[in-house]
Amino acid sequence: MVDGVTTSTEPAARAGQPAKPSPAQRLLDTAGALFARYGIRAVGIDRVLAEAGVARASLYSSYGSKDALVLAYLEHLDRRDRVRWQEAVAVVPDPADRVLTFFDLALASAPGKGFRGCQYANAATEFPDERLEPVVAHRVWVRETLTGLLAEAGVADPGVLARRIQLVYDGALAGSKLEHSVEPLRLGRAIAAELLGTG
Repeated sequence: MVDGVTTSTEPAARAGQPAKPSPAQRLLDTAGALFARYGIRAVGIDRVLAEAGVARASLYSSYGSKDALVLAYLEHLDRRDRVRWQEAVAVVPDPADRVLTFFDLALASAPGKGFRGCQYANAATEFPDERLEPVVAHRVWVRETLTGLLAEAGVADPGVLARRIQLVYDGALAGSKLEHSVEPLRLGRAIAAELLGTG
């Protein structure tokens, strides 16, 4: 600054650039990508730190431990998936079609994710002796959402049908992973449509 006049253009240049994610966000984003691709236990915290470009102190100040980072990753996944579904059904008025949107989203995303299946099931498989609260919360949300939609559609016993459709959905995701194909997801959607009486 000369005589009260700013001569540097750096602040103006920075104003048009997106803000750099915080160390906590970089850790979460990097961990999420690595966990989804390679598995949670297979990815060491040193790799997460290196790829995120974050110091170990930031891990401790933001999350405290790898275990806490894993839970934050699963919580973030749950929030993201709920938002994706809500955005997708915003233009879908029929409750039965909203049920099938769970399958539609999986069909759209599975190839791009390398057919890695359900990330919640993958996490539960890696930690069979632990109750992962975000995984439980997500499953409860799916079941309660299905139940509400089926009640809205006039199904006589929506809770029972919701469990059946959720089981079909689980199986379709697992089959897609095992076969590296969208065909199990398509078949699962067709079975769900039949159960709904729309197939």
